[in-house]
Order: sequence, then structure tokens, then C-alpha cells
Amino acid sequence: MKKHFIVIIIFAIVNTSLLSSCKKLFNTPDINSNPNAVTDVDLPTLLGGTMLGVSLLHEDTDVRIASIWAGELNGLARAHLGFAQYIVSSQNFTWNPLYPVAGQARLIQTKADALGNKWAKGIGQVLEALVIAKATALYGDVPYTQAFNAVQYPTPVFDKQADIYNALQAVLNDAITNLSSPTGSAYPAKDFIFKGDVKKWRALANSLKARLYLHTGNYAQAISFAQLGISGTDGDALTPHGTGIGVDINQNYDFFAVSRIGDAGFDGAYLPKLMQSRIRSGNTKTDETALYNFYFRTGITTPTSLDANTVDGAFTANAAQPIMTYFETQLILAEAQARSGANDEALAALNRVRAVLAAGTINGKSLPTAGRRYDAYTLTDFSAAGLANPTRAATTQLALLYEIISQRYITLLMQYEAFNDYRRLASAQPVVQLPIALYSGTSKPQRFIYPQTEINTNPNVPKPLPGQFVKTSIFP
Repeated sequence: MKKHFIVIIIFAIVNTSLLSSCKKLFNTPDINSNPNAVTDVDLPTLLGGTMLGVSLLHEDTDVRIASIWAGELNGLARAHLGFAQYIVSSQNFTWNPLYPVAGQARLIQTKADALGNKWAKGIGQVLEALVIAKATALYGDVPYTQAFNAVQYPTPVFDKQADIYNALQAVLNDAITNLSSPTGSAYPAKDFIFKGDVKKWRALANSLKARLYLHTGNYAQAISFAQLGISGTDGDALTPHGTGIGVDINQNYDFFAVSRIGDAGFDGAYLPKLMQSRIRSGNTKTDETALYNFYFRTGITTPTSLDANTVDGAFTANAAQPIMTYFETQLILAEAQARSGANDEALAALNRVRAVLAAGTINGKSLPTAGRRYDAYTLTDFSAAGLANPTRAATTQLALLYEIISQRYITLLMQYEAFNDYRRLASAQPVVQLPIALYSGTSKPQRFIYPQTEINTNPNVPKPLPGQFVKTSIFP
């Protein structure tokens, strides 16, 4: 673990549009072993570079594994075939650049404190929370309290997952306070996510709090913070991309269309089956054909394969990648309200998502007009014989929850939150789940496995080592 917690990084020259190159920034000898390397990097450059790292972590192999294990995507060849068969080992996982990026987010806060810059500190806290939330959601217990001082804690302890969730809520509370300060500097020239708009950073912090409260089943708090969260698609946290191969393309495009053609696709995945069932359901208020064609395209890899739409859809080279969005925020609100018995309010939140889809917008891109229909639902639509109750659920609440969960699953494509839902929904009350089929065997994956480098170097790794089918405490 020691090498992964040095809170320094070389950012002598950083171009904040070079997303495809950011992996190299976090994979140098200086980052991993030299605590004295380039510690005088200026705060704006550090901020932009750390955003690069956070962006990479929302497009990396871990996200693809999470999408496969959630049934959205299918692994078809080489390593990804193994992922689909749930065959993984500690060699398949790494905490580089995860923890180096988190360390840089902490360093932002230290430098911001020295300058009295509360806005920059708040942004650094949100970035830290995004990274550590991913780590603990996927792995369970992970280092946190001792993670950023390699000199004092060369082998940091593993904090309990529930304690990390509580700590992240406190960090985000402090971030919201700092981002509410009347003065500060957010360095818009380096902020490629929000261009220095601290109100949008504050909204993201509230949305992230709502996500974490949804994970822990605290629906009252999830509602409260979702209502303060991202309030429109103009506040979506998206990573921009361009069309330069090896320069600034979306990492999903690089995977599907450049470097790993045929390794993964949508043949055999549950997501296209779900969407097709909804298209054919006879629901006269909904037509998701346009969204289906936006996600998938037949015949790119082979004449009959169902592939990622890298031609004119969700996975083009310049497609923006979601970190957290208005859709997710509203669907958190909808689910938490439905579980709390507030069906009218839940329906209103769901209909707000449908209104944006009806207008043809998702993750900064436009959907075709043909095959796009999302008329507003009424509660009657979720009655026992309602047009939006395909499972013939016994109550309006259950039918409404099924629709909200389905819409989350569809709009969270290629975001690791879909895997969190896959596990969370097994015990969230009342239990409503999608019938996602296993690719292999009889057990569902429940977590990622601790990396071999961590096992080799940190005696504090939990023992016995939990395998991929062992549940975490947050998702029992």
C-alpha cells in the first residue's frame, strides 16, 4: 500500500483536455516512490490534474467490470470473458491510480488551506469523496483515515465500510460549507467540469450525499439532499471529450472501437432485453426505441453482433462521460420518496426525468426524434392493470418502484452505480428487483477483490481475504 499513498504527483505540464493521457500522469516512478518530487506544483494545475484522474476513474476497467456484473454489458473475449464468468483474482484489480488520485484531492485541500481558498478546498473535498466512495462501494473495508500519510502510516489500517460512509458524509458537509463561502477562487480555466461554478460543485456535493444515503437506506436524508442536488442537465458533472485518438477520446470509445474490439458487447446482456421488452410492452406513453438505438448498434464487430453505438450514439469518441447527473439525482429522489410512501412526489420526480428524455437530451447528447416518447405518467398507470405495471405488481408503490429502478438501470449505463444498485436492491425494503440473469454459475458477484500488491505489502488487509461472492456490510 505504501507506494499508493504518496500525496505528490508530477504535474509540471498538464493539459486538462488530454483525458486519454491521464493514466500516464498517475503511473510514474516519482508518484509511487518519491515523496519529494515536485511538491511546489501550483494549486490550479493540481486541481486540473486531479480532475483528470477522477474522470479516468469513471471510465476505467473497473467501471466495465461493474457494468458486466450488473448485467448491462457482457464480456465476450479474453479477460472480459473471464469477468463475465465471474472468474477474477487479485491480479485483476489495482488501486493505482485510485489512491494516488485521492491523495491529490487531499493535497488540494492542504494547499487551499494555506491560501485561505475555501472554494478550492471544497472542490478538493468533493473530488476526494468521489474517489473514496467508489473505493469503499466496490471493495468494502478500505484504508481511509490513515491513507494519506505514507511516512507515518506506511501500512494503513482498513476502516470499516460503514465508518467510511459516515466520514464521507462529514467531508461533504464541510465541502458544502466551503463552497457556500462568499469568497474564494475555483480556477475556471482549469476546471473542465464546471468552469469554476461553485454552485454546481455544491449541488454535486449534495447529490453525492443523497447517493450515499440511498446506499445506506436513509431515505429521509436521501430526499433532503437530492432536493438540494443537481437541479437540471446543465448541472450534470460530465467529462468532455474530443476526437483525437490517443489524445482526448472517451475511454469507452477507445475500448469498444480501437484497442479491445470484440472483447465486450451487449449480446447476452440483460439491458437490451429489458429495453426491448419495454418497447414491445404496449405502453402507449413510452417508446424507448430512440434510446435503444442510441446505446446499441447491430453489426459493427460482426454482421449480427449487438455492439456499443460508437458511430452516432452514446459511445462516440467525443461523447461526454457522466460522473453524476440530474437523472440520477431525480431518480434517487423518486426511489427514496416511493420507499417512504410518498407516491405522488416520487411520480413527479420520475416524470421530470421523462420530460428531459422526451426533449431528447441525455448526458449532453441529443436523441433522435423518431422512436422517442416519454409522456407523463399518472398514478393510475401503476394500478394492478395499469399500462406501466408490466409485472402486475400488487400495489401502486411496488409498480412505481419497479419503473423507477428500471429507469435508473437504463440511464446509468456504463456507470459503476448500476452495480451498486444490483447489490443494494437485494435488501432494500420493500424488495423490488430486476430479473437480471446470471452469466455463469449460481452466485452473484458482490465485491471487487483486494489487489495483489496490497495483499503483498500491507499486513492490515482483512483476513480471511473475502472473495468476489462475499457481501459487503453496506449491501447485505
